[in-house]
Formats: sequence, C-alpha cells, structure tokens
Amino acid sequence: MNLVYADEQGNLFDHPDWIALGRSGDMVVELMEDELIPLPDGATMVGLPHTRPIGIHAASGEMRPLPGNYQAVGALLPQGFTRLCIPGYMKTDKAQKLPLFGYSAVVWKDGGFYVAAQKCDDPERWNPLNCDPKELNVGVERLLAKYPENRLYQHLSNCALGYECLTASNTFLQRWEGAVPVSFSCNAGCYGCISEQPDDSGFPAPQTRMNFKPTVQELVDVMMEHLNAPDSIISFGQGCEGEPSTQARIIIGAMREVRSRTSMGYININTNAGLTDHIRGIVDAGLNLMRVSTISALDDHYNAYYKPRGYTLANVEKSLRYATDKGVYTSINYLIFPGVTDREEEIEAMLGFVKRTGLKLIQMRNLNIDPESYLELIPKAQGEIYGMKQMLEIFADELPDVVIGSYTHVPPAPLKQPL
Repeated sequence: MNLVYADEQGNLFDHPDWIALGRSGDMVVELMEDELIPLPDGATMVGLPHTRPIGIHAASGEMRPLPGNYQAVGALLPQGFTRLCIPGYMKTDKAQKLPLFGYSAVVWKDGGFYVAAQKCDDPERWNPLNCDPKELNVGVERLLAKYPENRLYQHLSNCALGYECLTASNTFLQRWEGAVPVSFSCNAGCYGCISEQPDDSGFPAPQTRMNFKPTVQELVDVMMEHLNAPDSIISFGQGCEGEPSTQARIIIGAMREVRSRTSMGYININTNAGLTDHIRGIVDAGLNLMRVSTISALDDHYNAYYKPRGYTLANVEKSLRYATDKGVYTSINYLIFPGVTDREEEIEAMLGFVKRTGLKLIQMRNLNIDPESYLELIPKAQGEIYGMKQMLEIFADELPDVVIGSYTHVPPAPLKQPL
C-alpha cells in the first residue's frame, strides 16, 4: 500500500518506500486490506492544502511525515460509496481549514489507486460521467427558452452548469431525481453548511444560496416538467438553499396544484424536519418521500453541529414519526465521519432513533468538513470506537428491515397516499 502524495503543482506520486496510513477521528490508523476497493468511476483526486502526508517508512518502521514540500491526497467519492477512513496527514498551518469536502484515504497498490471505502448503493445514476455536457446544455437552453420568466430555472441553470450539481442537471435532463429549491432562509446554523457561512468561519461556502422567494407558479412549472415518468422524483431542499419547510405555504400550494393535474412520479423533501407543524402540512398535502438530515441521535452532538433555532431533536423525531405513520417513505441523510459515527454511544443512540421513527432507509453520506474543526466542535468519545466497517455491519444486523444506501430511492412498493 504505497503512500500517495502531491507536489505544489498538483502532480500525483506514489512512494514505494512509504506505507500509506489513514485517520479515524484524530487517530492515525493502519489501513486494512479488506477496507480497500479500487478507486470508483466518478471519484476525484484532490490535494489537501496546508498539509503533509503521514506514512510509515518501510525500512525503519517509523511513522512520520513524508520529507519534502508535499501535500496529502484524498479522494472525493461519488454517491453510492461510504468512506471508511480519512487520509493520514498533519497540518503545516493549524490556522488553515480544509475546503468543505469529504476526503477519503487513498493508496496505490497492484498498479492502481484504491480507497478506504465500501459500496453501499448502486452508483450508476449518480456517476458524474453519466451527465453528458452537450445534452445538458440542450436541456438548459430548451427550458430557459420555454420559461423565460421563471427564476427557478435561471437559478438552477447556474447550479447545473457552474457547480455541476447532478440533481440540478437532472432537472434539465428531465430524469431521475430533480431539484426544486424554494427557501433562502433557514432555522439552523449548520457548522458545515455548504451554501452559507459566517464571514469569520475560516472557510467559504462552496455554493451560493438562492436569494429570492419563488412563486407557487414557478414551482409548479418545474414540478410538472419533471414529473413525467412513474419513477421520477422532484425534491425540495437542495444544497443551494436553506430549510425548505420554512416556505411551507408555497410548497403546499404547489403540491396541491400539481397533484390536481397528475399523479405521476414522487414528491420528496430534504429537510431538517425541525418545524413539525410545517412538516405535517406538507405531509398532508400529498408528500411521498421525506429525507431528514441528521448527524447524530445525541442532543449534544446534534446541537453542536446544527445549532437549531427554535426546535430540538425531539421535534425532528416527532416529524419523522408523523410522516411514517401517514405512509410517507422516510429516510435520513446521515452525515457520517470515521471515528465519530462509529462510536459506541453514537451507534446505540441511532439504532434507537431508527426503531422509534420507523424510517425505511438510511442514506450514508460522507460529511464535508474540515476534520480538526469538526472534532473540536463536538463532544469527545465516551465509549469504544468500532470502525466504520463494523458499524455498517452492526446497522445491517440490527436493522434488517431498513435499507442501507446512499441516496433517495423510489420505494419498493406503491405508497399509501397520506390521508
């Protein structure tokens, strides 16, 4: 397992005399053979700025930083893959924070790149290579021309072409899960928010949040265009917006109008589910799928990251329970991090949360964060750290009726419509 590193120009190298290491939380760990898979299609290799790679010098057996002006390298995985370790590195400047990405440990072995990861879902639909730029441009031009006054399409065109957001791209390609952002406001102050960061956060948000309130008709235009097949999904709640349920009134109005015209496809919301009364209204208007973002089922950890405004984790649980009881296919967008999510207390709390809410799917999503900042923010570990691979095995064993995946799925059977 050769150490992989990069020079200042971004050129990648592997070192035959150095053994690669990974990190679990703040601990440097050895990488196991059964944790490694070939680098998936659609993965991106990146250098970690202001870092030095840490490895084991094979001849001496000593663990130390690689000599020279080099930086550590990580892989950004496509959806469908759960990382098991972050790269082994040390910072050269502790004041510098890494950009908001989910870095995975990468090595060179058997003539190719391997990553510490596990396949949890079919990655085909979310492989960036399946988004043809020419076809996307045609779709963008067609819908912008058809709806020249619709600000949502104008906003999403930048998301698709500028940020290469696959959900926004699907909106113009009119396939699979498409985006319909709706909110510029939020009832949480997530530390790792990718669309809005305080000026003193130390890392810029990689996306720009939408800055307008769409009309019901603008939502209806996008939804009606996308809900054109039995397995199509249209989703409120995107990385470029705040909390969609803060705009429950226009969401409910748009849903009712759309469902008066078509029963095709599925309406989904990606939400923190803190505004239980708003969630109830959205569920009762005909919601099919709901994905709730969470990082923990422990209050102190959840509050440290989300900084909820006017709600608690108990509200989130109540919203999920209500939606499940009304026949909505519920899931969680579980923001996971090696050395944290696999803590004994975290696993026990999440298993209880899943069983109480009756949710159907856990979407394992690699947390985009600067590791040091995150670990300073949250409570320290209280019990054993099992490792991500064993954690996934525990979830599979303890929750046999819950799907372990990576993204929103069409339900396996027809859904009961909310009463």
